[in-house]
Amino acid sequence: MRRTTNTPDAELSRRLRRRGFLGVAAGAAAASLLGSAEGTAHAASRTGAAHGRGEPVVPKGRLGIQLYTLRDKVASLGFAAVFEELSRYSYEQVEFAGYTQGTGDISLAELRKLLREYGLRGIGSHVGYYSGNPDDYTFDTQLEKVVDDAAALGLPHVGTASSPDRYGRTVDGWKRAAADFNRYGAAARKRGLKFYQHNHQMEFGFAEDRPDVRLYDVLLAETDPDLVYLEMDIYWAYAGQYRFSVRPDGTPAPFEPVEYVLKQPERYPLFHVKDGEHDETSDDGYRMVDVGDGDIDYKRFLTKVGRTHGGKKHNWLVEHDQPEDSFRTARRSAKHLRSLRTRGH
Repeated sequence: MRRTTNTPDAELSRRLRRRGFLGVAAGAAAASLLGSAEGTAHAASRTGAAHGRGEPVVPKGRLGIQLYTLRDKVASLGFAAVFEELSRYSYEQVEFAGYTQGTGDISLAELRKLLREYGLRGIGSHVGYYSGNPDDYTFDTQLEKVVDDAAALGLPHVGTASSPDRYGRTVDGWKRAAADFNRYGAAARKRGLKFYQHNHQMEFGFAEDRPDVRLYDVLLAETDPDLVYLEMDIYWAYAGQYRFSVRPDGTPAPFEPVEYVLKQPERYPLFHVKDGEHDETSDDGYRMVDVGDGDIDYKRFLTKVGRTHGGKKHNWLVEHDQPEDSFRTARRSAKHLRSLRTRGH
């Protein structure tokens, strides 16, 4: 869509243009143009008297965002412009969804420099473990490059959002997937990295050959906890809870997403924080919204995880797959999460 010259993005782009094709920012006015008062009112309406009482549920240094959320802004304005806005919104981390995102050629060294310039930490990256070619598994054919790139960028984690469904929705198929994940994890560990797998809702479904077995449980049981870590996408876990609360034979199979984390908190270094409203017209039972606008009780979820051993070391990454305005989503979601506090004593 062609933007007119009086839009917030156009104004922001004019302010950034003078520092080259990387779009290194020098004083963007997006926060005021997009309405900081609206964000403040939003946070206040959701938290009320909780402000100033108790501890923040998101510890300092642990709030991030998946850059897929902002792919339109990265492509149109550049990484530097986006990084400056994120630092204004109090983000401390970013998770990459590829290292160019439509910006053209940019080196890993340049990206690392930009992260330092804007006080951000690259926390992880989604790299597909297979390409469109059914015989070409990216982690198999380019495994060394995958881990080398992540190490060069200074990332502590490297992962994938590609579903193990490629191996078939059988117990044996997911055991094969787990064996490959163990191999990827071993290669990552040699470079000082942690390999992780991101879930969608289908991972919580049942095996076609064993309808009494939840496939996510197979993945957890068959992967080495010292080699394979999990990034729970909380929204999709709740969608899986809604969709797969009953086995194919009609017997109840309820589960609580946070309980998976409480049983093995050390296996979940990363979380995708996105929200949803119940929507009975959707196959998933939810409609994605900005964090704080939906039905997921993030104060409860984050507080419970924060009380586990090492609970202050988890990383919380905002995401929205299709935001109407990605800067607005990033800003409002950060404000809401920063406003959440445990109960004062």
